[in-house]
Amino acid sequence: MRIKTEGDLTYMLGPFFIGIVFIIIHLLANSILPTERLKRIRWFSFSGGLAVSYVFVYILPTLHTVQQDIDDPFAMESEIYFIGLLGVLMFFGSQLFVRQKTEYTMSSFWLQISFYSVYNMMVAYVVLSTEVTGIQAVFYSFAIGMHFIAVAHDMWREFSDLYNKVGRYILALGIVAGWLIALFIDFVPLMQAFIIAFISGAMILNVFKYELPNDNESHFPTFAFGVVVYTLITMSLKFFFEW
Repeated sequence: MRIKTEGDLTYMLGPFFIGIVFIIIHLLANSILPTERLKRIRWFSFSGGLAVSYVFVYILPTLHTVQQDIDDPFAMESEIYFIGLLGVLMFFGSQLFVRQKTEYTMSSFWLQISFYSVYNMMVAYVVLSTEVTGIQAVFYSFAIGMHFIAVAHDMWREFSDLYNKVGRYILALGIVAGWLIALFIDFVPLMQAFIIAFISGAMILNVFKYELPNDNESHFPTFAFGVVVYTLITMSLKFFFEW
């Protein structure tokens, strides 16, 4: 690991503003969401559509690329996917442990908020440390931002008062921590690959288990619209600009 140079600081100016947007999202997530039930259902259906598309057109191809870039004679073409599976296993186990402690409201809240702050830190690090700039960074960060809104709403729904008083600020600090790590610490490529794989597995779990709306709170046309639009735009930009 090494401290980044002044040139690196200039390069990180764009990701810095993305980090600011992520922080604002956590502080104002529930103000952004519509209050009317039908509009809220359509919002989360659209957000779920974006998230599913993001998994298939960005996360999974990224894992493939990261696996292909491992330059080691002992590589087995599956290490990255194994780390992603560990991310699913560990985050699912952690969430089950936290959600089952419903009899202790305060302890459940602090366990949950600690879990999500670490999650935010790792997601922020992955997004802000990758070599993605310009419109590409804005486009991919939009999907992450929608995902963060869903995460923040999930916390608010379970612990509304505590979330408004302290929770949202702790989640925002997780974003700050991830951005600072991305700015000042340069992990070796293999470690970066493992971090990307681990948090990608956790994000896939969160998208399919906690972000997709259930049958009673879903609007399929809006969900499908989100999937189709985000996928078409992403694939078009990849084709024309070789993303």
